[in-house]
Amino acid sequence: MGILTLGLNHNTAPVSIRERLAFPAERLHHALQGLIQLPEVREVAILSTCNRTEVYCGAETPTPHETLIDWIAHEQRLRREDFQPFLYTHRGADTIRHMFRVASGLDSMILGEPQILGQMKTAYQSAAEAGTLGKTLGKLFQHTFSAAKKVRTDTAIGSSPVSVAFAAVRLAQRIFDDLSRQTAILIGAGETIELTARHLAENKIGELIIANRTYDKAHALAQQFNGFAISLSELPKHLARADIVVASTASPLPILGKGSVESAIKARKHKPMFMVDLAVPRDIEPEVEQLRDVYLYTVDDLRNTVEENLRSRQEAALQAEEIIDTEVDHFLAWLKAQGAITTIQDFRKQAETLRDEALAKALQALKSGRPPEQALELLAHLLTNKLTHTPSIQLKQAGIYERHDLIAAAREIFQLKDGT
Repeated sequence: MGILTLGLNHNTAPVSIRERLAFPAERLHHALQGLIQLPEVREVAILSTCNRTEVYCGAETPTPHETLIDWIAHEQRLRREDFQPFLYTHRGADTIRHMFRVASGLDSMILGEPQILGQMKTAYQSAAEAGTLGKTLGKLFQHTFSAAKKVRTDTAIGSSPVSVAFAAVRLAQRIFDDLSRQTAILIGAGETIELTARHLAENKIGELIIANRTYDKAHALAQQFNGFAISLSELPKHLARADIVVASTASPLPILGKGSVESAIKARKHKPMFMVDLAVPRDIEPEVEQLRDVYLYTVDDLRNTVEENLRSRQEAALQAEEIIDTEVDHFLAWLKAQGAITTIQDFRKQAETLRDEALAKALQALKSGRPPEQALELLAHLLTNKLTHTPSIQLKQAGIYERHDLIAAAREIFQLKDGT
């Protein structure tokens, strides 16, 4: 069986194309059932995220590259020419390496990001529930998870934050040991604030407040993370509650001035406040930094950390590639061994049949009154003759027809030494 990957990702296709090829969770089962009906396809799984759509396929060779493209065009109601230029294909060992790299975060938009491994596990679970996984793809997914875990364990690929939102939350964790006891106010409702909210929620933030000029946007975002929304005009009333403030808006003028922050600090009885301004132009007046008990960081402060951490991840990625090369070799060895399994099973079945025939004759000899020693000798004689009869005939024929390769193979298989 051949294995194939067909897909596109953030490197090969713009979001306008990626979103048209995505498979929402509610359509995934139907799509998998459709793919498994294709004549060449024996096993199949689909990975679909905001950054990539990939079909992993186990098929009779030659692999059904064109068939899959036609199926995608029909399923997604697209013309081939609309998406085919953005596709890539991997076969055999390249598919194995690709899946290992994807699961390890080496092929992600953010190097080393951990979410993709969970998405790979979801793809595996969906295919398992749809009944479209077989022995080969099932084993490949399990080995993929194992390889990704080894990369995470043996390298520093995911140990350092490489987004300003993640860096801000990591810094907050250093200042406040337990985020579950803290309140965070996020100012804005764009992508950076959403990412910050996600990281805070994952780290069990105690209370989350979203402040935005447009209340509906703040409310929609707050609902995702069990927070609540306020308008910017309400911000001064709530600011004193905030242990953490992260701001990222498109405002041309500062939203928080020194006076309002100073009032909040007094109301807090000088309990420390951690503030991060990720906006350009700034959302928080620079003079706020002068206030006691306020720790203010700008996007530039965090960017230096991010760049240093990214260099660290790139170094770890080189180590990860070496690990993946080794894991690919291990899986290829398993895959190649599968070609011999049927032959091994047939050989053992034949040997067991010959054993049963010889044993039946030896037992009959015992029943007829022959001594046990003679019955055992008969069993050994019959078994030896039966096991060596067919190989002996085949080796004689190989000698007659000068098939020296078969003779050499037999000596290797039976571990025969010269003179034995």
